[in-house]
Order: sequence, then structure tokens, then C-alpha cells
Amino acid sequence: MTKQKKFITCDGNQAAAHISYMFSEVAAIYPITPSSTMAEYVDEWAAAGRKNIFGETVLVEELQSEGGAAGALHGSLQAGALSTTYTASQGLLLMIPNMYKIAAELLPCVFHVSARAIATQALSIFGDHQDVMAARQTGFAMLAEGSVQEVMDLSAVAHLATIKSRVPFINFFDGFRTSHEIQKIEMLEDKDLVHLIDKEALHEFRQRALKPSAPVMRGMAENPDVYFQHREAINSYYDAVPAIVEEYMNEISKITGRKYGLFNYYGAEDADRVIIAMGSVTEAAREAIDHMMEQGEKVGLVAVHLYRPFSAKHFLAAVPKTATKIAVLDRTKEPGSTGEPLYLDVKDCFYDQENAPLVVGGRYGLSSKDTTPAQIISVFENLDQKLPKNNFTIGIVDDVTFTSLPEKEELALGGDDMFEAKFYGLGSDGTVGANKNSIKIIGDNTDKYCQAYFSYDSKKSGGFTCSHLRFGDSPIRSTYFVNTPNFVACHVQAYLRMYDMTRGLRKNGTFLLNTIWEGEELAKNLPNDVKRKFAKDNIKVYYINATEIAQQIGLGNRTNTILQSAFFRITGIIPTDLAVEQMKAFIVKSYGRKGEDIVNMNYAAVDRGDEYKELQVDPAWANLPSDKPEENNYPDFINEVVFPINAQDGDSLPVSTFKGIEDGTWMAGTAKYEKRGVAAFVPEWNPENCIQCNQCAYVCPHASIRPFLLDEKEQNGAEFPTLKAVGRQFNDLTFRIQVDVLDCLGCGNCADICPGNPRKGGTALKMKPLETQMEQAPHWEYCIDNVKSKQHLVDVKSTVKNSQFATPLFEFSGACAGCGETPYVKLLTQLFGDRQMVANATGCSSIYSGSVPSTPYTTNDRGEGPAWANSLFEDFCEFGLGMQLANEKMRDRIERLMNEAQDCNECTSEIKALFKEWIENKNDADKTKELADQIIPLLEKCTCKICKEIEGIKHYLVKRSQWIIGGDGASYDIGFGGLDHVIASGKDVNIMVLDTEVYSNTGGQSSKATPLGAIAKFAAAGKRVRKKDLGLMATTYGYVYVAQIAMGANHSQTLRAIREAEAYDGPSLIIAYSPCISHGIRGGMGLSQQEEKKAVECGYWHLWRYNPQLEAEGKNPFVLDSKEPEWDKFHDFLMGERRYSSVRTLYPNEAEELFQAAQDNAKWRYKNYSRLAELSWGQDKKEEEK
Repeated sequence: MTKQKKFITCDGNQAAAHISYMFSEVAAIYPITPSSTMAEYVDEWAAAGRKNIFGETVLVEELQSEGGAAGALHGSLQAGALSTTYTASQGLLLMIPNMYKIAAELLPCVFHVSARAIATQALSIFGDHQDVMAARQTGFAMLAEGSVQEVMDLSAVAHLATIKSRVPFINFFDGFRTSHEIQKIEMLEDKDLVHLIDKEALHEFRQRALKPSAPVMRGMAENPDVYFQHREAINSYYDAVPAIVEEYMNEISKITGRKYGLFNYYGAEDADRVIIAMGSVTEAAREAIDHMMEQGEKVGLVAVHLYRPFSAKHFLAAVPKTATKIAVLDRTKEPGSTGEPLYLDVKDCFYDQENAPLVVGGRYGLSSKDTTPAQIISVFENLDQKLPKNNFTIGIVDDVTFTSLPEKEELALGGDDMFEAKFYGLGSDGTVGANKNSIKIIGDNTDKYCQAYFSYDSKKSGGFTCSHLRFGDSPIRSTYFVNTPNFVACHVQAYLRMYDMTRGLRKNGTFLLNTIWEGEELAKNLPNDVKRKFAKDNIKVYYINATEIAQQIGLGNRTNTILQSAFFRITGIIPTDLAVEQMKAFIVKSYGRKGEDIVNMNYAAVDRGDEYKELQVDPAWANLPSDKPEENNYPDFINEVVFPINAQDGDSLPVSTFKGIEDGTWMAGTAKYEKRGVAAFVPEWNPENCIQCNQCAYVCPHASIRPFLLDEKEQNGAEFPTLKAVGRQFNDLTFRIQVDVLDCLGCGNCADICPGNPRKGGTALKMKPLETQMEQAPHWEYCIDNVKSKQHLVDVKSTVKNSQFATPLFEFSGACAGCGETPYVKLLTQLFGDRQMVANATGCSSIYSGSVPSTPYTTNDRGEGPAWANSLFEDFCEFGLGMQLANEKMRDRIERLMNEAQDCNECTSEIKALFKEWIENKNDADKTKELADQIIPLLEKCTCKICKEIEGIKHYLVKRSQWIIGGDGASYDIGFGGLDHVIASGKDVNIMVLDTEVYSNTGGQSSKATPLGAIAKFAAAGKRVRKKDLGLMATTYGYVYVAQIAMGANHSQTLRAIREAEAYDGPSLIIAYSPCISHGIRGGMGLSQQEEKKAVECGYWHLWRYNPQLEAEGKNPFVLDSKEPEWDKFHDFLMGERRYSSVRTLYPNEAEELFQAAQDNAKWRYKNYSRLAELSWGQDKKEEEK
């Protein structure tokens, strides 16, 4: 008898975390997308006191890496506690060594995996089965789920079966498509499952735990005489797993009424064509099968649940005897194999079987590539061929090796009662959060089933987002994007000309636009293609100026609540009064911690959601001609590759697009072509108040405001005001600050820090609405195209002002507006970019630095610029060291060849002299640049073998500047061992640590850089131990240059530290304070530079430099650049950031104690630094007397 149903609206990660919490006593965790939220839920529930099945809270421990998490979990299991972890992708691969041990030692546990792509020619955070397939050989049982409901139900099977069988489990489901898809599902509770635990097996597990009272030895070393036999002894345990899993699936079926098997068949009883698959594609396949069966087709699907151990007996029983052709779908790629894993397993099952069906295999859905019913139908049609294509692909066009099946037109198969909606937003405008709330409001207050899924580009806040929502009276199986919406909302006006906003919008559908335009002006500005769609398909069009309303209320650019309210009012999905009531309830839940003012502002936003108007669609629009594409002289790569991807049309690019760049190589400098124009406000320059300090350009996170020096010819072509340039070297030049309004993200840091001229009314920069500044766009283009760099007139390394006359070779990145990291990265390129090598750790800095198709690293007018590469999260320092080793080796070769050339009869005396000079100055960057320009033309003229060999490696002539860039997660935690080894090597490399004090890229989890008292994910109750002092640790080597900097606190100290670090002939480490959106700065990221200043003033962060060269001069190498802090400001600084202020809201009894401890720790650090700075240095008196 099935239990009374209790529903919950949640995603796959929450469903898995909910079940795992019940059965876990210890969770050893480490953040990785898309699995992090499972661990975050467990940490939050534990902090809130939620009890597991055993009546206790789960003990959660964050480790320094996935390998560390697996090691801790292994130890916890050996000591007798039921333990769990959550991981994906590279994280799972790092756990493999321990997984072999855990499996062979028969330790029951579950690894919950949101299955994800592996970093290959490029990193991808999105979902497929590459990671779990790379772990299939470890001995873990593997259980697959295809929907959020299956995750809820079958995760319990994994936990129950591991206890009884002793075999550990990987419980996996598709990353993002299932992990982040929100569905209304039936919830299982402790009371439903507790009676299913095999108490005897659990007791035996406890008894096997290592204990001094009855000691045993485990993890022994074995020799050839017994290892093989001992390894085979485990077989019977694996033989028992299928029956145990089947037993528990039957129990779950009794509880829920949903039938589960190791392999579930769906389709015609007499199907002649059958697909075998696992994961979320099985849901879309069911829709396709229903459609085809209505057409009289005999087709079916076998959905795989228990993948390891693979039970051939159960599999063969699930396949209809009538099947003559089978297609196996694998969501992975194994280059060089005769087929992918599931395909090979299925083929093996039919080997030597009488009347065996024809079996073909194909790949689909890599990196969350959308897989639709139309593609599934194409697979069935392939099976209908006389000779079906094997090793096929679907969802792409392979015009190189011709593996792809024909594309078919998409179908709307959700049912007549299905309502589909799409919402296009801007990262951080709240659109995604509002839609998550909307889906829960509808799910919790109606009988409707609902689904939400969210797609993003790779930019941080400020990037493209699209929310896909479905509602219906039947369970929703559409595990793919909304392609045929009834309703579309465009929350960003600029998107109308950037993306196809109306693609797939159904006839008689509805379109809502957030715009500053009204009536006739709106009609005039709409693209013809959009207007034609409106008229042809009888679309109802509504518009609202949510941007202006948000400004009036005080919400800045947060238009989400206004537009959410408009959606409910326009569609009538639920009664308006109920929608308003529930929206306000969710506002309290979402923003209650931020204070009553924020809550009231959002209440006002709900109430003003009724200020939309209807646009009258002119029937004549149906005959409008198509918009003419804008002509340009851009490279073919930009027009044919970059622009389609930026227009969200990358799915249409065929395989041949990537001929020649198969290895992942990408063109530099593509970001400058985007010109998105997504800022609501941009700075306006007032020349009268400008003192030409260039501080605005120095702090700009996106290099979208710059100083230009114009000569007479350049001035003559300019149509804008300039100032006489200040400085003796700038005679006859004029000066201008120019804003790139289309690439600016509107953070406002430039305007905030602008000192201006107090005698003339203050600041020279004020933030103004974008539409009032559009005339600046051609001015920017003029400056970029026609005004030459004058950086040769100054020493760009000498002062802050001079540094900004150097062209930034890092521009318009995908970082958040106001990012605290990118000003440092940009500055490095201005000082050293023409000879810079960059090894970048995976994390925020790698995503905003190199996400296809956007490359912010660019080149100067000579085609020179930073050469950038990303390896992995954990090995970024070793990766950079490897670059330096190769550089050293090749430059040593050049030196050897130049010495040999001294005896060459064909080499001229001129080139020999230059070779000698190069050898003497090979480590002088400026000199080698000068010499390279002289040597290379002579190499090209000389015909001798030696010169030709040097010419082949001429790019090593200039001394390179090797930089290693990573965040605090990489530097303090997972990559610390490598960092320590690299600085210990003594090699001439420079490490820049962008310290946000959290794992920024994965959502703000705690790291060893997180200070005491701060709330972060994995530290839900506030961190209880002090921050690691990475810089001071590095000084103990004595030969490493180390500095702590904060640009906003001291511009000159930042420049000086970077200059000294790069000039130092040895390893350097710079730790740069970098405010992050995760900190929740009161006033927003437009005050990030100001926040750095406050952090240093109050003693939260300290500025210092450790220069070993000073010691060689008999001076103290430790220089404290911070002034005595104003400690009375410390508490106010903490309260200005939500990561601290929310501690007081959530844990009022402990908050002040934690804050005082944080201040005491800051004082302790400062005292320590002061003591080091005050030490007398040089020889002691006894040595002097000698």
C-alpha cells in the first residue's frame, strides 16, 4: 500500500542531499560544480540541528581537496562511521586511488556524483558521463538516475544496498540537467526508510571498525605469491549486489507505487527497435516513444539503473524478445576505443546469443548538449535503415568524419496542458532567483506539476541567463530546453538585437519586455524580425520600465521582483492575490536577513509589477523586410565562430568549424568584439574637474575607461573635447579620459574613487544612464583605431599615472561588475604583457580569462601579448613552473648556439657581437627586447645552420615574465603543496594569489583563507578557526619575495610590490586582497575599491613586503606598509559585509564573541608583522668584533 504523498519542489542535488543526510554520520566534502550544493545543504542542515535517521546531526568536514576528502572518508569508514561525499568531474578522478582501496576493503559508503564532463581540449562544468565512466573500474557499484524523482527514490536504494552488500556505491545523475533541474516531486522521509536498514549488517560494520581493544591490521603489502588469489576472494560480494539492489528497489516501489528495476523497459511490448540509455535522456526518450507509438511504430527503451555490477541476466530479461535492432546511447567519449562503455557492455551481453539483434552505438549530450525527442526519433529512424550507422552522434553536425545522424525539426510533446515559459536575464539581476521562487510558489500552491531549468553563459554576474519553466497537470518528462514557449520575457532591452528572443514562440503567445522605450518609440526601436514575428503569429506584447521602477524604489539593477510580479499578473497561472501573497512570503525568506528596508523595497517591487502596458501590434509588420546584418571588417573567425556563439547559436556550428584548432587553441582578443551594452549606468567624464591622475583607469575591472594622449594629427580628427596634457614629456599633446560605454558593466568604482578637483566642484566622473551616453561609443572607436599608444614616452612601471598610459592587454573580461580581482590581472599586462606567460588555476580567474568564445587577453600593435593557458585547479603552480623550465632550457640552447656561432665563418662580425651582448644581458628584459629587434633580421639573412636553428626558436630571445595566477582556494588549499614546492625551487616565477577569502567560482565556499567569524558555504555557522597566513609561511624560506597588497588601499604600494616581485631573480608570491560579490558588500560591488581601503584602515587586512634583496644589503627584508590601524572601525567594517552581518542575525548569542575573536586575531597578526618590521638586521655584535 502506497503512503500518503508529500510533495516538495526541489532540484536533484537537494533530493540526493536529503536522502544522504538520513543515512550519513560523517560527510567529508570539497566544493566542485555542479555537486557543491549537495554538501552545502548537508552543512546547512547540520548547522540548523537537523537529525539523521540515527537521531544525530551529521558531522561535516571540509578538506583541502577531493583527494583529501576521499582520504578522510576512507579513514572515517575504517573507524566505523557511515560516511558520504559529493563530487564530480576532476574531483571524482582525484578520488580514484582511494576508491580502489575503499572498494577492495569492502567499506560501505555512497559517493553522490552530479556527473560532469572532464577537462579535455577545454574545461566544461556541464554534465555528461565522462567522469563516472572514468571510475567504473574501481570496484564501486554504480547506480544511475534519470530524473529528480528518481534521485529521491533511488539514492535511498544506494545507501541501503551498500550497508547490506558491503560494496560502496557511486550514485550518479546528470550534472545540471538533473542536479539543477527543479521539479515538484514526492518526498521520502526518515520514517519511510528507517525500517529498511539491515540492522545486522550495520552492526557488523560497526564491529569491523578499527579499535585498540581488538586490534587488526589493514592495508598490508602483498607479494606475487598471494596478491592475485586474495584479489579474487571478493567476487562473491559483487555477485550478490544485483539481487540486493533489486530487493531494495522493490521496497521503494511498495512505498511509492513507482516501479523500479535494475533495467526498466518502456514502450511497445513487441518493439522491433529498442534504445538502451541511462540518465536524464531516458525521460526525453519516453516522450519520443509515446509520440512514435501513436504513429503505429513499434519502439521501446531500456533505462539502465544499476550499471555496475552489470547483470546480463537482468538486462536480457528487460529487452523484448521481438527486438531486432538496438541502439545504445553513451553520454561519454573514449577516443581510440571500438565503442563507448555501455555499448560494449550491451554488445557483450548478446555475444553468442541465438538470433541476437543488431547492436549499434552512438554518442550524445556531451557537456550538457541538449538532447531532444526529435534527436531520439532520428536514432529510431537510423535503426530502421537496412544498415544502421554505427558509432553515430546526435545533436551535432559532423561534417568532418560524418558520424552525425540527420537533424529533425523539434516537436512540442509535453501535452496540451503544458505551459512553457522562457525568461532572458542578466547574471545578478535576480531573474534566476525570482524564477526559482516562482516555480516553488506554483508547485506549493497548486496541483500542477512544475519544472525549472536554467542555462547560462560562462561570464560571472553580468552574463546571459535563460530560465526555462514548465507547468502542467501531468508529470513533466521534458528533460531539455523549452524550445516552443507560450510566454517569453526579455529582461534586458539590449538582448533584442543580440539574440533571437522570439525563436519558437508559439502562435497566440505572449511577450514581455523590460524597456526604457514607450509606445511609438518602442515600436520604432524593435528589430523588424521581431515585429514580423509578433504580427504573423498574433503575439500579445507587453512592456514595462522595470529598470526605472527599480531605481525609484532603491533596488539598483535588481528588476527581478517587478518582472516576476508582472509575469504572474499577465499569465494568470495562479490568482493574482495568491501570487502577491506568496511572492511577499518568499521575499521575507530570501531577504529577511538583509533587513526590513530590503524587504519593504521588494514588497514595493511586487506591488508595482502591475505597471506594464500592452503594445499594439500593427498587422502591417507581418510584411516587414528582414533586418540587414551590420557590415564589418572583422576577421572571419569573429564573424563565423565568435558571433554565432555569442548569439547563443553555437549549437548550429558544425565540427568543421574546429578544424585546425582541435587541440583547444583559441584566438586572442575576441572580447573586444562583443559590445554588449548591458550596463544600466556608465561614467560620464567632466574634463573641467579632471586632474589627470588616471586612478579611474587603474581601478577599472574591465579596462573600459582609459586615458588617451593625442598628438596634433589625432586631435584634428577628433570630435570631442580634450585637455592639455600635464607633464613635461607631453608637450603638444592633449589628454582625454574616454569611456567604452558598450563594454562597461557600470560598477561605478571609477566614479567612487575619483578625487576630482575640489576647487572646481569635486569629482570628474558621474554615473549616468547608458542611453544618455551612447554618443561616446564612436569616440571610443576613434581613440582605439586612430590614437596611438604614447607609453614609450614614460616609464610605465614608475608611477600609477604612468602605468595607465600602457595599453591594457586584458580587457572586457567576463568578470562580475566591480570585480576585485581583475584590476590586478589587468595591471600585470600593462607592465609586462608583451612578454608575459600565464599559467592560470581553474577558478573565477580562469573562467573570466578564457571562456569560449570570449578571450580578454589581447595583443599590442606589434601582435605581442600574454600567452595564457589553464591546466587544472590543483596543479597550476607546477604547470607554470613547467613553462619556466621549458623557457630556461630553450634559452640555454640559444646561448650555446650563440657561443658556437663565434667560430662560424658564415656569421658576420655584427651578428657575433650582438650574440655576445645577448649572452651578457640574457636576463635583462628591456635589453633583450632591444637586442631581439636587431638580431632577428640578421638571423633571417644569414644562411648558416646555427642561425637557422636560432631563428626557429627566436621567440625565446626576449626574457619572459612568467606569472602563475590563482585564487585562494587553489593557493591555500588544493594547490598549496604545489605552490610550496614551486617557491622552494628557487626558480624565477611570479605567483599572484587573488584572495577573495572564499571559493568564488563554485559559489562562495570556505577556504583556509576564510577569516574567523565569516559565514561561507561549508561554514554555515561562521568559521571557527583563524585564517592561514600564507605569506608569512613563504617568508620562512628566506629567498622568496612576498607581498600582501590591496589596490584600493594603496595604489603605489600595489604597483611597487608587483614591480619588485617581477624584477626579483627568484620566486615571488603576491597575495592580493580581492573583494568578491560573495562578500555581500553593503552598497554593492561599486564600492569594492573603497572596501579594500576600509579593510586596511581598520586592520582587517595588512600591507607588507618581504624582499630578500634587502637582506643582502644588510637591511631588514620585512617592510610593513600598513599604518597603525584604526581598530575602532573594525566592527563597523565587518557589519558592512553580509558574510559577517548575517552571523549576528542567525547566531546572535555567538556573533559578538566571534567578531571579537576576529579582531583579536587581526591585532595578533599586526603585532607579529610590527615585530618583524622592527627587527634590527645585519651582523650581530660578536661577528662584528671578529
